[in-house]
Amino acid sequence: MLIAMNIALSAGFSATIVWGLDLLGAADLTFINVATGAILLFALTYVITLQ
Repeated sequence: MLIAMNIALSAGFSATIVWGLDLLGAADLTFINVATGAILLFALTYVITLQ
């Protein structure tokens, strides 16, 4: 259950970050960018919670 919640929250937060970067002109709001951000956030929170 915690992994599913981590995936959902990471995806939502990543979409928000990429949307903000798109507004600033720093990155494009694409599925690949959102997915990459979500994977990185998921991995980071997973490693931090295991410690």
